[in-house]
Amino acid sequence: MNLLDYLPGVPNFPKPGILFRDISPLLANPAAFRESIIQLNSLANQFNYTHILGIESRGFIFGSALALHANKGLALARKPNKLPLASHRESYGLEYGADSLEIQQSTLPRDARVLLLDDVLATGGTLIAANTLLRSAGFEVCGAITLLEITFLNGRQILDQQGIPNKSLIQS
Repeated sequence: MNLLDYLPGVPNFPKPGILFRDISPLLANPAAFRESIIQLNSLANQFNYTHILGIESRGFIFGSALALHANKGLALARKPNKLPLASHRESYGLEYGADSLEIQQSTLPRDARVLLLDDVLATGGTLIAANTLLRSAGFEVCGAITLLEITFLNGRQILDQQGIPNKSLIQS
């Protein structure tokens, strides 16, 4: 099954020059969604991890399904001001703006070995921010996986330079 067939591009969204990959058709097709989780699990098995960090918002979908499939704990990296308890925060740049991620301080056990999970690797900014966020909070990051890598943005090379082992299921 070619999963890229279920990820149509939407040109000029959310800004001119951006090709947005819509995951809705993949999620709407049970066989394609199941296959994406099975293949993401194969990537994840290359890392020694105890927990997955799903990155808001589409990383939540794949993170929760993979955590259930792999019988691993799940933590969520949220956008600012959505968590009720004390949180760690990290700001970062995107290919079309800036944002921040937060994780509640009490979410992960101290000995957690965390695998970062997001839907798309573009410039690497979000994954680098998640890595920095977790490391500054005292957690071990084992690596990062994504459903899709947009290769011309060179995010993989940037993650490599940051010392973040990473794998992507699909390159486009």
